[in-house]
Amino acid sequence: MSARLTTGGRFTDRSKQLGFSFNGKRLTGYAGDTLASALLANDQILVGRSYKFHRPRGIVASGAEEPNALMHLGSGNRFEPDQRATTTELFDGLVSESQNHWPSLETDVGAINARLARFLPAGFYYKTFLWPRGLWKHLYEPVIRQAAGLGRAPDAESRDADRYEHFHAHVDLLVIGGGVAGLMAAKTAAEAGAQVLLVEQTAHWGGRAPVDGGVIDSMDPDAWVAQTVAALEAMPNVRMRLRLMGAAVQDHGHVLGYERVSDHAPGSAGPRHRLWRIRARQVIAATGAIERPLSFAGNDVPGVMLAAAMRDYVVNFGVIPGRRTVVVTNNDDGYRTAICLVRAGLEVPAILDARPYGGGKIADEARALGIRIEPGRAVSKVLGTRRVTGVASCLQIGEGSSLEDIPCDAVAMSGGWSPVVHLWSHTGGKLMWDEAGAFFRPDPERAPTGADGLPFVLACGAANGALALPETLRCAAQTGVDAARRLGIKAADAAAPPAQTTDESSLMPVWIMPAKARADLRMKAFLDYQNDVKVSDVQLAAREGYESVEHTKRYTTLGMASDQGKLSNINGLGILSDALGKPIPQVGTTTFRPPYTPISFGAIAGEARGEMFQPLRRTPMQDWHAAHGAAWEIVGQWRRPYCYPQTGESKRDAVNREINAARGSLGVLDASTLGKILVKGPDAGKFLDMMYTNMMSTLPVGKCRYGLMCNENGFLMDDGVVVRLTGDSWLCHTTSGGADHVHAHMENWLQCEWWDWKVYTVNLTEQYAQIAVVGPNARKLLEKLGGMDVSKDALPFLQWADGRLADTPVRVYRISFSGELCYEIAIPANRGRAFWDKLIQAGAEWNITPYGTEALHVMRAEKGFIMIGDESDGTVIPQDLGLGWAISKKKTDYLGKRAQERPDMVRGNRWQLVGLETPDGSVLPDGAYAVAAGKNANGQRNVQGRVTSTYYSPTLTRGIAMGLVENGPGRMGETIWFTAEEQEHTTRKLSLVEAKIVSPVFFDPKGEKQDV
Repeated sequence: MSARLTTGGRFTDRSKQLGFSFNGKRLTGYAGDTLASALLANDQILVGRSYKFHRPRGIVASGAEEPNALMHLGSGNRFEPDQRATTTELFDGLVSESQNHWPSLETDVGAINARLARFLPAGFYYKTFLWPRGLWKHLYEPVIRQAAGLGRAPDAESRDADRYEHFHAHVDLLVIGGGVAGLMAAKTAAEAGAQVLLVEQTAHWGGRAPVDGGVIDSMDPDAWVAQTVAALEAMPNVRMRLRLMGAAVQDHGHVLGYERVSDHAPGSAGPRHRLWRIRARQVIAATGAIERPLSFAGNDVPGVMLAAAMRDYVVNFGVIPGRRTVVVTNNDDGYRTAICLVRAGLEVPAILDARPYGGGKIADEARALGIRIEPGRAVSKVLGTRRVTGVASCLQIGEGSSLEDIPCDAVAMSGGWSPVVHLWSHTGGKLMWDEAGAFFRPDPERAPTGADGLPFVLACGAANGALALPETLRCAAQTGVDAARRLGIKAADAAAPPAQTTDESSLMPVWIMPAKARADLRMKAFLDYQNDVKVSDVQLAAREGYESVEHTKRYTTLGMASDQGKLSNINGLGILSDALGKPIPQVGTTTFRPPYTPISFGAIAGEARGEMFQPLRRTPMQDWHAAHGAAWEIVGQWRRPYCYPQTGESKRDAVNREINAARGSLGVLDASTLGKILVKGPDAGKFLDMMYTNMMSTLPVGKCRYGLMCNENGFLMDDGVVVRLTGDSWLCHTTSGGADHVHAHMENWLQCEWWDWKVYTVNLTEQYAQIAVVGPNARKLLEKLGGMDVSKDALPFLQWADGRLADTPVRVYRISFSGELCYEIAIPANRGRAFWDKLIQAGAEWNITPYGTEALHVMRAEKGFIMIGDESDGTVIPQDLGLGWAISKKKTDYLGKRAQERPDMVRGNRWQLVGLETPDGSVLPDGAYAVAAGKNANGQRNVQGRVTSTYYSPTLTRGIAMGLVENGPGRMGETIWFTAEEQEHTTRKLSLVEAKIVSPVFFDPKGEKQDV
């Protein structure tokens, strides 16, 4: 049985007892415990059930690699599924529940699957659920969905009670991993003068060295770690963080860090989790190594544990996973666990060493303690179901015939070590196979490179394959120096402190135990504990032709559990290699994807939740609009005035009044929400020629040009007026909802495709207020304000000028989206409201009328101007909208050009823009489809177009509409029919509405009113 030792535990404080619960049982632990160590201390061996077969599962590891001990933590609005007991620090009042069972952990109905295991091999679902076809919807899919996942999702109604945040940091050197290698590398680089950030995912510095023993600089590792940490803390150029995991290494030295700030102390000040966005010029991965399990029958029975993890529980927490432990190993590290257990007063009946030559010097130490050592032996199978009761031993070279049953209540297994190469691999770092250690390690000749083509990630210590303590420290010291030199620092060579540890005998790779295991044993030898992937499954995949490791992974689900194959991948590769008769390097590895371990959705979202999920963006005139009764419309993250209803006035009446005022005298519109992106640099003109369909590089300074922007598929994505400010500067106006998207689109092409072009962009949308002064009296109002010449000769249509109006610095554009005389005036945002007030006051002489977005839309439709999102829907190209004139014939390329030349884009029957009028002047239904003869293959009526915009025009006193109709411009004057829904009491029926195809320009077709 597992229990707490009477003494011991580096991390635990026995003066502070903590209460917690597991599946409703009240248990106790100590400050410093993890949930896993506290469960073991209470003899809670069974902690969960596997996904597929619902087999009993116990704790296997002691860190982030743990695949079994996944828990529901908390309750109510602090409930969280799939949390690792091995990385969860115990606190008073912790509530935990095991997962993936019903009705209880001990009695799980799903365990019937284990009885059917021979009928549920790898890939069975690909063969089973194809027939009969009708059962998929009514049987297979509901059952699969019900069985999917391990944990239970939080209640939809609950809201996370904690706070999360993002944090940005810029450093010379980021060292990931706080073991002796990370400490040594950080100290060496910091002493050379580098600005260093050192992070460690656990709550303690030092890594494995204090547990595994040895001597560093005449000190035990614990003392050396304490001394080195103190030295680093005293350095002004070093920052250190515990509980901060290096989650992902990305391009350009961008690293994601995941800090669990207060998981161990709920209710304390500050956020619960913090997502770090770190920009590091150099990164050192000192992430250590993970011990591999051995693949023998019953290696998943609760009580079978990694040998190093067993040492961790004894040394760090004073907890024993069993009183009588058999150690099975293929390397010398297993002996350390046996020695540790005996010195703790526990019994080790045997060490089963698969190597015929046995262990090295450490084996002599074990013999001196009276431990029986059996070279060339293996575990045939583990005895017991819900906990270990013994092992059957056999010859490693045999088929599994039992030579001896050894009673025990725990098994410690050690199959060698695998460097943690995940972060190295995230940005393309390549690996090399180490035959001596039987692992992949970083290839220094093929390191991850930055934008300059130079390496920016180094690996050291066990993460680089240097497993022995002296070798680890030497590697780390040199890596710290190398990192400093890469930073341009003249760093002197640094000597590692002298270190001693016991010399080890060579490892013998063991992928299956015993080597010629019978089929019945292979079917119980697990590789992936969480997904129930067995040795036999990988061998089956190889027989069925899945020779690619990536295909085998997906066919068997090997390494696809929440631990992402940290324990299973190398063993699985070894099995696949043997089955295919190929060496492991030729078989290759699966892809290492970030994050290294799961991170919370809360950390990803940060403060972006509730009102901050989409922060309300406000123009400088927002308060004025609210005070004057604006009815609001949602436009992206903005709230824009839809109209300004007066007392007793409907919205439709308000819109009509606003349009009549703007057309008849003077209107004013808050256009501050329009996107404003500054594009600057020697290559800015070339860049904009690629971004827009028409030429922008030839636009003279002081002029404006309407531009269309397409995506690479040729479809229209945004439009707006582009302004040439100086020889190398342009200001690009975008739609209100499109500014951020367009800016990101620009940056994507600049950073990923044209990274060598000298172009800089900045989104200035909220830096300026922008006001449209519209109507026949617009020029009179600006002349009244005084300060600059706004006459037609001084400021012609499609030109701009800087100046002052009403003693306010302004930039005035002569552009119009209403078809009226219009000046769009840009003002620094902090002076926007004051200028607006001056306009309102001075414009009273002409009955100045603020108008909203609906009046804007009606007036633009009267003029036949398109609206992105109405006339475009992601399938429309400029040619469909009659905008071929805005596509340059002079340039050879722009984004979308080649796509627009595809056969489907140039066919004659595309839906194209037209105007639509009803005979009686009524308003067509928005979005209505134009019906055509016949029906399609689904029995639905054929259609030949749809309404894109439809309004009542007070200017024309009738309804107007724009639409996309099949070959529309070639069918002028033709009558077509549109669908309309009619409501009769409680039923709806479909009727048809007649409309004539006309020009989309309904008002002032020659544009005379806007150019006066």
